[in-house]
Amino acid sequence: MSRNVLVLGEIRNGELRNVSFESIAAARSIAQGGEVTAVLLGDSIRELAATMIQYGADRAVVVEDSKLAHYTSDGFSQALLSVISQENPKGIIFGHTAIGKDLSAKIASKLGSGLISDVVAIETGGDNIIFTRPIYSGKAFEQKIIKDGVIFATIRPNNITPLTKDSSRSGDVSMASVEIKDLRTIVREVVKKAVQGVDLSEAKIIVSGGRGIKSEEGFQPLKELADVLGGAVGASRGACDAGYADYSLQIGQTGKVVTPDLYIACGISGAIQHLAGMSNSKVIVAINKDPEADIFNVADYGIVGDLFEVVPLLTGEIKNLLVKA
Repeated sequence: MSRNVLVLGEIRNGELRNVSFESIAAARSIAQGGEVTAVLLGDSIRELAATMIQYGADRAVVVEDSKLAHYTSDGFSQALLSVISQENPKGIIFGHTAIGKDLSAKIASKLGSGLISDVVAIETGGDNIIFTRPIYSGKAFEQKIIKDGVIFATIRPNNITPLTKDSSRSGDVSMASVEIKDLRTIVREVVKKAVQGVDLSEAKIIVSGGRGIKSEEGFQPLKELADVLGGAVGASRGACDAGYADYSLQIGQTGKVVTPDLYIACGISGAIQHLAGMSNSKVIVAINKDPEADIFNVADYGIVGDLFEVVPLLTGEIKNLLVKA
């Protein structure tokens, strides 16, 4: 059963986030031969439409307006609802990001539609699309199908492989005119507090520190290891509460949920709140002085030792391997 599916492309700092391409791959499996349409909302963003098509979208609808230069729930929802009304899709896919989580719930409510959030896998079974999502802080998984209405879901970053980019692909790019009015929220200025570098929620490699880091300066060896690996630095809530790291780096139940290919936990005890944010990582390496630390229960590899000795040794060995390569 073919379906026409909309995909919201998410833009950060003038560039498309990788989860946008993962969402296209998810949409293709849901469409089952139907048309996949990328939707881009923002200001001066038309040139990004070609990239969405190169990653598998059949065409793109772009809404440009100075009121969409920064994300606001009411501005983006007005624009997207207008596009949905024009396109009448059978499926809608967002990334499970801060924007996706906020906007998808509002759109689903306006449409009177069900919403399956935080999807990590998609399968087809006859005419049914089967969505898998974690529950109970990642301790179990449930599978869901939508029997009636629009198929609406958000995709967790780093779980669905994007299609290979094909620079020769082309498709129609149309500009949609939407009147955005009566905004209750206006963004005057954005002050960036997060550290520069790899986006934590989409990073393939994360080096994370907990209370065992002991100080803000204690994160320096972790940053050096992350730089060598081309990864990002994260932190437990304990480290953030202690003032060792900014809350923008927090991973856990009340922070970011990440699923990198490699997660290196340094000085992290393994409290359930932290495990909820990283236990689905593909490979977990734990470094801790306490051999009884709970983090070792979920780790694929464990190193019992002082992180301030182990991490620099790892960094040095990796540098040597990269030089030889």
